[in-house]
Amino acid sequence: MTYPWSWYVDAEVLRAEEERIFTRSWHYVGHTGELGRSGDHFTRTLGRTPIVVTRAEDDELRALVNVCRHRGCIVAEGSGNRSTLQCPYHAWTYALDGTLRAAPRADFDVSEVALLPVRLERWGPFLFANADVDAAPLAEALGTVPDEIADCGIEIHALRFHHRAEWTVGSNWKIACENFLECYHCPVAHKTFSALVDVSPEAYRLESRGLVSSQYGPLRDNGRAAYDATGDVRRSQFHFLFPSTAVNVFPGRPNLSIGTFDPDGADRTRRVLDYFFAPDTDEEWIKELLAFDDEVGREDTLLVERVQRGVASGAVTRGLLLTDAEQLVAHFQTLLREALARD
Repeated sequence: MTYPWSWYVDAEVLRAEEERIFTRSWHYVGHTGELGRSGDHFTRTLGRTPIVVTRAEDDELRALVNVCRHRGCIVAEGSGNRSTLQCPYHAWTYALDGTLRAAPRADFDVSEVALLPVRLERWGPFLFANADVDAAPLAEALGTVPDEIADCGIEIHALRFHHRAEWTVGSNWKIACENFLECYHCPVAHKTFSALVDVSPEAYRLESRGLVSSQYGPLRDNGRAAYDATGDVRRSQFHFLFPSTAVNVFPGRPNLSIGTFDPDGADRTRRVLDYFFAPDTDEEWIKELLAFDDEVGREDTLLVERVQRGVASGAVTRGLLLTDAEQLVAHFQTLLREALARD
């Protein structure tokens, strides 16, 4: 059985998830190419927690809670390059390492105040943040994913950022994640994908280890492809780091996309995907792969939005899970239950 479908629509459940899960977990937030120069910064959110990621004068990368220590105003918006971060409310001004530089009419020692720190670690060019400063290292959370990406023929340090895709899906974040975690629906909903990748139970492998759930799909013998799938990468890999980060690799030339499922209310999810390719990859090949990926994404959007309408109806209280085909969904739900049960 699944957990209650009321969990997909209840704002109080979402608040508990944001407090007990999203503020205590590693999330992909961006890449080092966004912070190439001293003064570069960008903003993100970890559940309800706004953060700003910076490259300070000392050349260190940092993540900070993006909330002014004075009256709680959001300090930075968007991204850019500047020597300080100034709150628009009362002009409290912070260095990019988070220390307070100036506060008009301050009657205290400004050196004793700073933006709160957030854990920031990296896997190659990929930056991850965790609002829990006492969290276990990122490497422990990722497990074998970096080795598996390397073993399939991808050198992540050699990849070049291509573009970021951002969109919103009309479903609870858990529905979107659970859809990503199974290919039981692929033969029905993803005809083009299933013509390329062998999604049969005998070939399509599922594994879960710790916080990671992984799917491996080999090329189908004599399969039909919407793009040229020949190249060093001979099988697809789709990894998911609980609770919100997805890593995708398609067959063909070296490619990788990485991004998150971020809750935007109980019935909406913000999706972000950053796409990376080998520097010598032909732009026409990239265009064809992106069209293929976009088709799969649009098909998934239609599915999860239909699921949201169904579970929100209240007509059925919970669903069923197949032990084998949906084992990663079950793993996800177990991790979620355990996280919510923690004090």
